[in-house]
Amino acid sequence: MTAVLDTLVAVRRTAMDLLARREHGRVELTRKLRQRGASPEMIETALDRLTEEGLLSEARYLESFVSYRARSGYGPLRIREELSQRGLQRSDIELALRESGILWHEQLEDTWRRKFSGQLPTDVRERARQGRFLAYRGFSMEMINRLFSGRGMDD
Repeated sequence: MTAVLDTLVAVRRTAMDLLARREHGRVELTRKLRQRGASPEMIETALDRLTEEGLLSEARYLESFVSYRARSGYGPLRIREELSQRGLQRSDIELALRESGILWHEQLEDTWRRKFSGQLPTDVRERARQGRFLAYRGFSMEMINRLFSGRGMDD
């Protein structure tokens, strides 16, 4: 059973423990600390201090999340939606996606090859099946259609 976080030191220590495991966004960290019984005032104070010290960074969190999800085979639409659901600002999300350096068409092709062994769909039904999978993973229909038509993304 977790102890109630009733001092600023305890809130800060718990926040640092969470950040030591992986990057967190401010909203996510606030939610986790609230679940552990910390007061909103102590959470704000502790998180402000961690931000000042550079231990809590939305930019680092966004960079880490985008990179992790892209390596897991997800596209920009899915990643954008997941970050929006986590309470991050749309402009920050767009900036992180742009600055990630990820070539989304290569990511799409890699995801497609891993799932379908590079076999282009031979009929409408198979094309729809592959397209649904890739769209679910967060790639646009424009990108998917380019992949299926054999045209490169730079055409």
